[in-house]
Amino acid sequence: MVPTLILWGHALAALLFAMLGLWTFRRAEPGVPRNPLALALGLTALWALAVAGIGETDLVTRVASAARNLAWLGFMIALHRRSGMQRPPAAIGTVYGVVAAVILIALALHITAAAAHEVAKDATQAALLLKMMVAVAALVLVQSLHNAITPQSGSGMRPVVLALGAMWLVDINVFSVAWLTEGWPHQLVAVRGLAMALIAAVIAAGLQRRGEWPMQLSRTVAYQSLSLVAIGLYFALLALATTALAAIGGSNARLFQTAFVFGSTAAILTLVSSTWLRAWIKVKLAKHFFRHRYDYRAEWMRFTETLGEPHGSAPLDERIVKALADLTDSPAGLLLLPQGDTLALGAAWNVDRTTLPAAYGEDWPTAGIDPALVLELDPGKDAASPSIRSWDQAWVIVPLPHHARLAGAIVLARPPVPRALDWEDFDLLKAAGRQLASYLAEERAQEALAEAERFDEFNRRFAFIMHDIKNLVSQLTLVARNAERHADNPAFRADMIATLQDSAGRMNDMLARLSQHHRARSDAPIATPLAPLARRVAKACLAQHPVQVIATGDPLAIADPLRLEALLGHLVQNAVEASPADSPVTVAVDATNGEARIEVIDKGCGMSPAFVREKLFKPFVSSKRGGFGIGAFEAQKLAAEMGGRIEVESAEGHGTRFRVVLRAAGNGTNELGRAA
Repeated sequence: MVPTLILWGHALAALLFAMLGLWTFRRAEPGVPRNPLALALGLTALWALAVAGIGETDLVTRVASAARNLAWLGFMIALHRRSGMQRPPAAIGTVYGVVAAVILIALALHITAAAAHEVAKDATQAALLLKMMVAVAALVLVQSLHNAITPQSGSGMRPVVLALGAMWLVDINVFSVAWLTEGWPHQLVAVRGLAMALIAAVIAAGLQRRGEWPMQLSRTVAYQSLSLVAIGLYFALLALATTALAAIGGSNARLFQTAFVFGSTAAILTLVSSTWLRAWIKVKLAKHFFRHRYDYRAEWMRFTETLGEPHGSAPLDERIVKALADLTDSPAGLLLLPQGDTLALGAAWNVDRTTLPAAYGEDWPTAGIDPALVLELDPGKDAASPSIRSWDQAWVIVPLPHHARLAGAIVLARPPVPRALDWEDFDLLKAAGRQLASYLAEERAQEALAEAERFDEFNRRFAFIMHDIKNLVSQLTLVARNAERHADNPAFRADMIATLQDSAGRMNDMLARLSQHHRARSDAPIATPLAPLARRVAKACLAQHPVQVIATGDPLAIADPLRLEALLGHLVQNAVEASPADSPVTVAVDATNGEARIEVIDKGCGMSPAFVREKLFKPFVSSKRGGFGIGAFEAQKLAAEMGGRIEVESAEGHGTRFRVVLRAAGNGTNELGRAA
């Protein structure tokens, strides 16, 4: 087992040092003595390879060890002379020379021991003693060099120098045991291989550093590494304990070992499942292993992921509280929202609302809250609000400011491991509070926009209704005026009743259109005769203005009769209002090339091409004084619903021609036509 560890440990170290030496040689780093460093790394790789291949006691390995030490001394001298560093004092320079001479003397003793077997033992012991002196002197030189490195010029070299100190410290232990026991400590040599591999990694990290560490140990790696170390220590303790129990337990040793294994495993599982222990370890690691308490990238990704969860998971107000609580490992939280001049309880996360007073937070006026101040509740002092203090878990209050206005506040519960907030906590909570306030404000704006859209839809429907009511009022006014003169005429009374029934039907239709839950009454698209429909619309307007109908044949159109009648009514009414009193409005119907057409022609004032192109079919835009600007817009909408279109020809001073184009029916061209 030990020879295998020696082989693979030193082989791994050789590979790492060789790769590091090649990388250093090919990479020019300002201020780093590249060539001496590459040479030292390469010779260290050769020495480790010699230990792995031919053994520690071979003369070739001794020569490689001496060359390695001399190369590192040369690197240290070059580092001393590097620009921006203090020059080595004369006494230190003398020590370098003496140490190099001692290295060569120790090598000469090893050569003597290999050549003269009768003095081999004494020569080897003397060489080991000299090597210990070299290692001690090298440690002194490392300490001097470490102190001489200025933080501005050599902060990246400090780990490299410390790694050299670790290398010679390992050598001292190996040589000391070998000298005292007069034998080679193979177990220590096996450990040294792994230690050298670790030293190579430290040197690589130091070379990567340029004033600051560009490579940082993530919290995930730190937690996982700590877990692996803890597992390793557990198994080592388990092995030692079971070995000791085997030695002292006698015939009951196996029973004691089994009890210890099960008991220790149960204890470890209990500790691992403890929320408090995990939080305590996280706090200690953040405090002692990292410059900042928080891994901002990971925290912000979790923060945004919580806020962006699908709406079906939890309401946004609860997700806001959870997102902020996760930053500080708080187990619960409350959202307070402005209500008049005070705050009122909004959402709660992991809190039983029945345990809180009904008026929680309402005794704290919003005017007394500083939106830029995160308030930590000191257990020994009174809070700004007694009701806030009534929740015994209350720990910190985070305001949610949005454009100098308080959008709310979040009360967080104390984490499993109580601690005082520092500047980093306050800064993070302030930034997160502003972000959460923007989410709240956006949701409130979306709700207000949706409500405004509902009102807008209602107003749009009401505008259409007003336009239709205006036409009905004109028609009923005319009926009432004629009733005074023709009330005794049976034909007039019959026509009046028909008109009133039609008006009542239209009013019911308007009420249905105004409702959000009902649709206006309409028929399925059928083959609709256009001439009778045009005459019916014209007859309704005759009392108001002369309207003539010209029909070519008996054209049929695929249409909803009610929609088509409303559409034609809008166009005829607009034409009547635009025409002079002595100029009749013409309604012409025909069918050609699979299309049924209805034309409404007037000799009124006409419209400009720009008005037709840009404004005619827009709602609330009218060329008539006092007009609603709804008729043409709704007519176009109705035509589109039936799969048709409206064409317009108009010239100022010459009148306007509206042409409604629909699909023609008849002659067996389609099912609707055959049904008709």
